[in-house]
Amino acid sequence: MHWFILKRLLIIPFLLLIFSIISFVLIQAPPGDFLTSYIAELAQGGTTIDQAQIDALRRQYGLDQPIYVQYLVWVGNLLQGDLGVSLEWRRANIDLIGERLLLTLALTTASLIFTWAVAIPIGIISATRQYSLLDYVFTVLNYIGLATPNFLLALVLMWIAFDRFGMTVTGLFSPEYAQAPWSWGRFVNLLQHLWLPMIVLGVAGTAQIARVVRANLLDELSKPYSEMARAKGLPEWKLVLKYPTRVAIAPVVSTLGWYVPQLLSGGLVVSVVMSLPTIGPLLLRALIGQDMYLAGTIILIFCILTVIGTLLSDILLAVLDPRIRMEGS
Repeated sequence: MHWFILKRLLIIPFLLLIFSIISFVLIQAPPGDFLTSYIAELAQGGTTIDQAQIDALRRQYGLDQPIYVQYLVWVGNLLQGDLGVSLEWRRANIDLIGERLLLTLALTTASLIFTWAVAIPIGIISATRQYSLLDYVFTVLNYIGLATPNFLLALVLMWIAFDRFGMTVTGLFSPEYAQAPWSWGRFVNLLQHLWLPMIVLGVAGTAQIARVVRANLLDELSKPYSEMARAKGLPEWKLVLKYPTRVAIAPVVSTLGWYVPQLLSGGLVVSVVMSLPTIGPLLLRALIGQDMYLAGTIILIFCILTVIGTLLSDILLAVLDPRIRMEGS
């Protein structure tokens, strides 16, 4: 187990190198660059800029260099802990990302905890009460959760909160705490606003995971080892929780690596709809404006979270199911 973790940690730098190349190539793929978008935006406002100024800006931002030179400069700065400067915002990327990354991780973690805390019990109840009224109710709710887009659910819940209760539930803070420094009051205010986007982001994953747990648990409950445990007089609830459930949730744990970035990407549209100060809208703005250094850094952060999530899921699988052995022969 320890050797497996060490090998995975050693391969992470190579994976990040590959991800950085792919990320930089992808954000450079659209025609034009940041100056092209900037000039078009100025033209829409009736402002013109001469060619000499364009050439000076291109040299200032390093856009006159070949793409591989731009990539090497970007990676070299990253290795020194410098995330670069946003071409559009004229601010250090570490400041722009740092303001939003903490809130994004808080929202993602809360959504993940909500998803697992709700989905796994629902899956267990549906499997142990198969074809009961409760099973049918959960099945219908799961299908509705899977079929309803996150942004539509956000709009419906926002309308209900405003129409029925007179509450405005956009954002993650009240106006008086939006720009305030961190304190206990600001933390409590965050928790008061976090519940709605947490539910919106977690509904689809809850429905999907609940169906997976139900199907796997039904399969495990019919296997010979479960029948033998019943024949020996083991109580049903202890049987379900001790053996079959651990096997049934293994596929759920194995998806942690891709579920975290899925929450981050899915939260982009929800963040725009609900005006959440997370990293998703910042990435969208950087992609639209072709702010390559900011967009590339955010995408690389998503890749890092994916790698970390995959490593954690492998470790949890080994702890959850003793039959899984990570060590080489």
